[in-house]
Amino acid sequence: MIRSMTGFGRCEKVTDQYKITVEMKAVNHRYLDLSIKMPKKFNYFESAIRSMLKNYIQRGKVDIFINYEDYTEEKLCLKYNESLAAEYVQYFEKMSKEFSIENDVTSTVLARMPEVLTMAQAEDDEEAIWKILSEAMEAAAQQFVDSRTVEGENLRQDLLGKLDYMTELVKYVEQRSPEVVTAYRAKLEEKVKELLGSTAIDESRIATEVTIFADKVCVDEETVRLKSHIEHTRSELRTGGTVGRKLDFIAQEMNREANTILSKANDLDISDRAIALKTEIEKIREQIQNIE
Repeated sequence: MIRSMTGFGRCEKVTDQYKITVEMKAVNHRYLDLSIKMPKKFNYFESAIRSMLKNYIQRGKVDIFINYEDYTEEKLCLKYNESLAAEYVQYFEKMSKEFSIENDVTSTVLARMPEVLTMAQAEDDEEAIWKILSEAMEAAAQQFVDSRTVEGENLRQDLLGKLDYMTELVKYVEQRSPEVVTAYRAKLEEKVKELLGSTAIDESRIATEVTIFADKVCVDEETVRLKSHIEHTRSELRTGGTVGRKLDFIAQEMNREANTILSKANDLDISDRAIALKTEIEKIREQIQNIE
């Protein structure tokens, strides 16, 4: 199967403590370009997020939005500065000796000293957060890939239809080309007869002129290559995978052959078909830009 480069995925994970929402959307891009917008506290997970997404996405400009809500009360914890408390005790004892006063410091008094006991923000449980975040990321990424797959199938069917039409155009050019040479010979002979009257026609000279003309307008090689490119494109569409760049290259080659056919055309019907081929190839190239 083939995949479109446009897609959307969303997942929301809710627990008693957190709610994490992940949204992903993408547009066409030559390479993989990931843009992640998330809370600063999630910066630690960025590398893991990028590695995970590369398992799902190969091409496209992908915007990822991560929203986070914490349902817990403000998480505070008490910090005890043991070294500072020891210094307080040391200086209290020193003052007691120097000034011959009683050292009546208790633990309660010591705890009231500046910076001995402080309130601080408790650290988040990164492992628990990553578990929820990674589940949300994978679910959103899978939905994203599924949407790309559905759109990719629509693109495949559209491209196959265009290839069928191109095949008919090439078939017409192949059938019409010999008729053009035959018509040229008949026209040449008629013109020569008008000029020479009853004088005998030099058949060898006629044959030479017709051969030169046939060589100039011959598009056998171009049509053979064009049919090969069409079949190659069909094969890639059947095989699937990340084929966007390869199909774009094949489309360029098809356009080159169509240009050559048009430049050699000495017949209005063939010219019309060559122009139709170029138009269809351009449509195919536009669609291919949407394929991963």
